[in-house]
Order: sequence, then C-alpha cells, then structure tokens
Amino acid sequence: MTNTQLPPHTEAAAPKPKPKPLPRTAGASPLPLPGTAVDQLVAAALAEDAPWGDLTSHALIPEDAAATAFLTAREEGVFCGEQVMEAAFRLAGPGAAVISLVRDGERFDAGGILAEITGPARTVLAAERVALNLAQRLSGIATLTARFVAETEGTRARIADTRKTTPGLRALERYAVRCGGGFNHRYSLSDAVMAKDNHLAVLAAAGLDLASALRQAKDQLSHTVHFEVEVDSLDQIEPVLAGGADTVLLDNFSIEDLRRGVEAVNGRALTEASGNVRLETVASIAATGVDIISAGALTHSVRALDLGLDIRA
Repeated sequence: MTNTQLPPHTEAAAPKPKPKPLPRTAGASPLPLPGTAVDQLVAAALAEDAPWGDLTSHALIPEDAAATAFLTAREEGVFCGEQVMEAAFRLAGPGAAVISLVRDGERFDAGGILAEITGPARTVLAAERVALNLAQRLSGIATLTARFVAETEGTRARIADTRKTTPGLRALERYAVRCGGGFNHRYSLSDAVMAKDNHLAVLAAAGLDLASALRQAKDQLSHTVHFEVEVDSLDQIEPVLAGGADTVLLDNFSIEDLRRGVEAVNGRALTEASGNVRLETVASIAATGVDIISAGALTHSVRALDLGLDIRA
C-alpha cells in the first residue's frame, strides 16, 4: 500500500471549511466612549499595576531619557484600543504622545504597525503593560465579533453581545463588540425587561398564568421600555406573545425548532436565538430567519489578540 492509499473501509476526513475572511473594515465607525469613563477605568488599572510607582524604571532609567515604542500586530485582526492607549500614556505621566495608525474598527494584517508612542522613557515603561493588555483584549473581542458577522453575511441576523462581560470592563468590551460590527444587548438589569427561565419558573411555582402575569408587568412600564421574554419550548411562544413581548428569545433551540419558532412568531415580535452559539454554528442559526443572535462567547471566553509593544533604539 502506498502512502496515498487508505486502509480498507476508511474514508478521508472532510477538510475543515476555511473561515470567511475578515472585512476590510468592520462596519460603520462606532461612537467613541465617554472620555471620563475611559479615564476612570484606565486610571484604576494603572494604580493596580504601580500602586507606589514603577520601582524598576525609577531605579534604572535616567529621568531625562526618551523612548519611542511601536504597537505591532503579530496576527491579523480588527483593532480596538485607540482611546485606552491614549489614556494609559497620558495618565501615566506628562509628555507622552500616541499616534494611531489604525483606527478602531479597521482591519489590519500581521506585521503591521498600529500605533507609535513617544515620550519620556519612564512614562512609556509605566503605561506599556496596561495599554497592551487592554488593546489585546479589546482587539480580540472586535476580531471575534467580526468573524461572527462575516459568517452571517447575507442574512437578516444581527450579532449581539450579552451581560457576560468582565466585571468593571463592560463599557470597554461592549464598545469592542461595536468595533467588530456587532450590536449591544441591554447594558444592565436597569435598561430593559428581560424575563428569563428563572423568572418564569418563579411565576409557575406561584401558580400564575404566564400571559396574564406578563401583561400585568407590561402595564406598569413606560411605553419606551423594551419587553423581552425567554422561552425554552415551542409551546411557550403563544402565551408569551399574548403577554405582549416585543422580543421572543428562543433559548438553546435546535436548528429545526428555531425555524419553527420563527414561523410561529410570524413577525409579531422580534426573534432572538441564544445558547451555545459558536462560529461553527452561527451561519446555520442565522439561516433560520432569526432577527438577533446573542453570543456570550464574544466577551466571556475571547482570546486576547497577539500584539506587541516594543521600544526601538
């Protein structure tokens, strides 16, 4: 048997499909974050990293030494980090300047230079780790989001995040989702009504009729408040619609049941698919006709993008 032959009754494994290429730009430029919010988050990170100053730099680096550093890409991706980079070096000390060569939401290739930083060496060294950590994580989120968006191209589905964010970093991580071409779900528990399985379990345990309980809840709300209800079976859809839901969240449904769920709703509310959404499954989920696909993976299990921040002589 030659090296090209297979053993009897063995089939060659099907090649894995190549991921769709990232768009040259990930949608429209997102609105910038409020500067005060960015400053607060970055200042807290700098204080955590150097609570009593940078001992190494103060002991080793001359006070008048200057440095130039470059943020470089070691893999392709979508950038997110302009504001945090600028804030990190500005808040670390006077005199540092950041020149962004790639804007938030833009795609870059491996080997590209994303930003140039100049200023006092002690300042550059004090801020480099905080700036790099944040830029890597946020660019990782933007890049993963852009890949989800690319997989759903040609469908009606929007890719949305969830509240599964890093405590304290929600504003930054959700901005990164927008940089990748995705959309934000409700920001917090205070922003919209979203009755999930545990809420419905409490109602059922109390012997309350689902549709009546939902209608009563909606009657207490302002007309501007969005009302979303999660279901985990097809037979819950009609009571939820009767209760006045604006969005029906189809949680952990099979692909076939998602299609049936979209048909059952029939435009009477928005439909959202959630639960175990992955790059390998999101295209088939989008093909069912759902309006929204929410994926906690965008923020809770993302891999930081491989970027480097190196000082050059």
